[in-house]
Amino acid sequence: MEMSFLKRLLAALVVALSVPSISVLHAQTVRQPETVFVDAAGFPVFGKCTGDTYSRYSRFPSEYENISREGVWKLSLNSSGLYVRFRSNSTSVAVRWESTDPGHHMSHMTDAGDSGLDLYILTPDKGWRFAGTAHAMPGDGSAPRQKMMVANMAPKMREFMLYLPLYNGIKKLEIGVDEGSVAENPQVRSPRTGNPVVMYGSSILQGCSASRPGMTATAIIGRELDREVINLGFSGNARLDFEVAELMAKVEDPVAFVLDYVPNAWPELIEERGEKFFRILRDAHPDVPVIFVEIPTYPTSIFDQKRLDEVTGRNAAQKALFKKLKRAGEKRIYYVSTDGLIGDDGEATVDGVHFTDAGMLRYSSCLVPVLRKSLR
Repeated sequence: MEMSFLKRLLAALVVALSVPSISVLHAQTVRQPETVFVDAAGFPVFGKCTGDTYSRYSRFPSEYENISREGVWKLSLNSSGLYVRFRSNSTSVAVRWESTDPGHHMSHMTDAGDSGLDLYILTPDKGWRFAGTAHAMPGDGSAPRQKMMVANMAPKMREFMLYLPLYNGIKKLEIGVDEGSVAENPQVRSPRTGNPVVMYGSSILQGCSASRPGMTATAIIGRELDREVINLGFSGNARLDFEVAELMAKVEDPVAFVLDYVPNAWPELIEERGEKFFRILRDAHPDVPVIFVEIPTYPTSIFDQKRLDEVTGRNAAQKALFKKLKRAGEKRIYYVSTDGLIGDDGEATVDGVHFTDAGMLRYSSCLVPVLRKSLR
């Protein structure tokens, strides 16, 4: 009895004494590496018609400030559709950035989509996969803003893609990686560059109201086709401005043009400017496919007769232009109708007009097959 008691007491003491040492060892393994920030200007940025733009993270050349309408010019300073590519073996990635308009906010968009950034990582089996978002509340007073986008990864070399804000601009951008890790230019050519798809359109194309930059249609299409896509969406201002067509025409070796201006263009405007806008593109690129897109049938139009008449009239003008070009002998032109463009359940918009992520996915799924067909 006495010997058995002593054995149990000794065993209990051994267990009690071992617990603190386990806790100390655990505490010693959780130290996180320091984050070092490098200027993203050292990495390539894609999604632009030309590298010679007003600023590194804007979409128009400087001379367009005196050529374009004020509304178009101001929207060209938004970084919608632009993305930075780099590679690193860091276990974490952070961003530090300064917005051109820190207080910008729209009630029908998330702050992540409006003014945030989106990080994707290239995987061997699933392609580009979402890894994290960086955003901040408007007017929070922080300049620059800083956010850890992804952490606790195994230390190995990865390819990264960082999408920039849809409705804001970037004054300065830095990428944070582990101290002692590598951050360098990408080695994988993905999305493929050199033969971009160039898309022109309205606020919907610019990205309203995607929840984050990686969910806008041009980003989705770019990942689906594994090809650079240039976003020339101008909220409320896709009015067939000829200088935009001239900029599109200057893009080297495009594989397709997508014309989705109808949400901002009334029938008389399409009749007046549509053919000339097309001719600017066709004269510069005789063999490049041009895809004409109708305005979506907005879900509220089943109740609002005036809105239905507006959609029907604009689409009729777009179809008339397409048929006119066909009769003139134009080849390699394609048409995407409103039928099923964002589904038929009425659940693809945030406000009856602008697409949610569901709308962006549905819209993209309609355009991708047409783009694939045209690229053959």
